[in-house]
Amino acid sequence: MSQADDRITRLEEMVAHQAKTIEELSDQLAEQWKVVEQTRAKLDRLTERFLTLEEQAQEAIPVARPPHY
Repeated sequence: MSQADDRITRLEEMVAHQAKTIEELSDQLAEQWKVVEQTRAKLDRLTERFLTLEEQAQEAIPVARPPHY
C-alpha cells in the first residue's frame, strides 16, 4: 500500500468516526429537546396553578381595619 493510499484510508476512517459522532450528538440533542419541551410544559402548568392559587388567596384575605384602630 502506498503512502497516499494509507493517508486516504486514515481520512476515510476519520470521516466515518466524525459522521458517527455527529449522528450520536444529533440523537442526544433531539432527546434533550424533548426534555426541555416537557419541562417547559410543566412550568407553564405550575405557573397557571400558582396564579390561580394566588388569586384565591387574595380573595380570601379580608380588607378590614386591624383591631387596634
